[in-house]
Amino acid sequence: MKTVGIIGGLGPETTAEFYLKLIFSCYEKNKACRPPILTWSIPIDYQLEKDMITKGVGEKQCLSYLIDAAKRLENGGADFLVIPCNSVHIFIDEVRKTVKIPVLSIVEETTKFLTDKQITEVGLLATATTIKKNLYQQPLENKRIKVVLPQPEEQSIIVALISNLVLGRKADKDRQQLLEIIQKIKERGTKNIILACTDLQLLVPQNEQSNVYDTMEILVNATVREVLKD
Repeated sequence: MKTVGIIGGLGPETTAEFYLKLIFSCYEKNKACRPPILTWSIPIDYQLEKDMITKGVGEKQCLSYLIDAAKRLENGGADFLVIPCNSVHIFIDEVRKTVKIPVLSIVEETTKFLTDKQITEVGLLATATTIKKNLYQQPLENKRIKVVLPQPEEQSIIVALISNLVLGRKADKDRQQLLEIIQKIKERGTKNIILACTDLQLLVPQNEQSNVYDTMEILVNATVREVLKD
């Protein structure tokens, strides 16, 4: 099996969930042994992370962390890299240029997933950075998939919920708020929703919402594919 390098810490609980899902998903396909995994948790400044999530600013300061992590994992023996965080994929090209090993893109994998399912319209739940930088809008619209954004007041709630999640704070009221926003978007005519922030999967039970697609789950499946590829 190939060794995967995970650029993690954005946020920590999501990285841990990604690791566990990867282990168990690999086991479903290959029960011989567990996959070899390297993880580097980025020592990101808390205020920088908060500003990226809530305001969509300061993201360029994150690039040096990503490049350092990519190099560490490559030098450690990783055959390819993954980043279970959507927002920092605005730097995917820069990260790819700094290493000689492949770097999977959560955006590319999600776009392919939605295209294969012949989905033509999706609601986008994401951080301020992801939306501000058109991380998903352009690739999806290039595939003729219409992107519907939350209303401004809904977006404000979403970024507050994400900010809580990366600091390890979860509450039933947060889950309820997110589910209500998802329902409102569906009532406006968009039945398919993508969780374009990997932390949001911590609030949405997998079996509770139909037509809600988790980008972290999509990246896990793509990672399993690469780990087990001959």
